[in-house]
Amino acid sequence: MSFLEILLISVSLAADAFAVSICKGLSLKKINIKDAVKVGIWFGLFQALMPTIGFFLGETFEHIIICIDHWVAFILLATIGGKMVFESFSHEEKVDSDLSFKTMLILSIATSIDALVVGIAYVCAYGSKNAIITFPIIGIITFVLSFVGVYVGNKFGSKYKNIAEFTGGLILVLLGVEILLEHLGFL
Repeated sequence: MSFLEILLISVSLAADAFAVSICKGLSLKKINIKDAVKVGIWFGLFQALMPTIGFFLGETFEHIIICIDHWVAFILLATIGGKMVFESFSHEEKVDSDLSFKTMLILSIATSIDALVVGIAYVCAYGSKNAIITFPIIGIITFVLSFVGVYVGNKFGSKYKNIAEFTGGLILVLLGVEILLEHLGFL
């Protein structure tokens, strides 16, 4: 797995957290660095933790799915990416300034479920190659984008939310297609 692929996966997975961070920034009357860091830590931590959990689940069951691993990776990434692309056209706006433990825990889990599935797909596509580097990078990039998202939301509103979600979804679909084509011998 190249650094570019790690970067693309990281940015794609961070898209949901970035979109929610924009909404959080939009809802906050006055933002401060503490709130932006709090949002970044929550989302970054979960985006690093969930693919790690998915990776270990995938490794546990790898012997069962080894014959169809490329199809599993393709289906999971295409489904998650397709869902993100579809949701990017939604104009539903939920603006809530609550940054409590309970709210952030729920949001962090909700925005990182796709990262759990990507962790499973990662095992199918790449084995353990670069996993120890990839998952922390996902968390760091998510932290940075979420931190920035709070400020973007506060300054510009939700203008970039749908674009971020669409782009992230499209990248995941394309990575799924690349994995499938590579395993089928076309790349």
